[in-house]
Amino acid sequence: MFKLSEIKELIKLVDQTSLHELEIENEGSRLLIRKPNKTEQVVVAAAQPAASLVAQQPAPQAVVQTSAAVNIPAAEAPAAIPSNLHTIVSPMVGTFYEAPAPGAAPFVSKGSSVKETTIVCIIEAMKLMNEIEAEVKGQIVEVLVENGQLVEYGQPLFLVKPE
Repeated sequence: MFKLSEIKELIKLVDQTSLHELEIENEGSRLLIRKPNKTEQVVVAAAQPAASLVAQQPAPQAVVQTSAAVNIPAAEAPAAIPSNLHTIVSPMVGTFYEAPAPGAAPFVSKGSSVKETTIVCIIEAMKLMNEIEAEVKGQIVEVLVENGQLVEYGQPLFLVKPE
């Protein structure tokens, strides 16, 4: 069973990304979130009447015509990444946090030296805080996202000059 807060968070994530559809099954429950196209109609059907009733009537339907497509800006990727730099990318869709807590110093910033196991940020996905490691020894050349920004799977987060 999904909690209302989880459903709201998932809707927010889908709305803020380029995803058009998300389907999740968990312990017998199924959740499908889909963005409507500009030509698609949203249909909400009421529950069917009980089978024991003599007169079966079709359930009423509420139809809402969508007037415009949802404009979701594409994640901005750096124009041209030099081949001598390593790119640390997001392993998931979620919210990027540069520090372990609000008001705390960032894990890394431009010019920071990192090792393979250095934590560079946190990506929050479904209320889980996932620590992201540098995976390479070197120096942070560029931080490509802002604190609190929603990031997509594979989106570049940092550029590192390997040692």
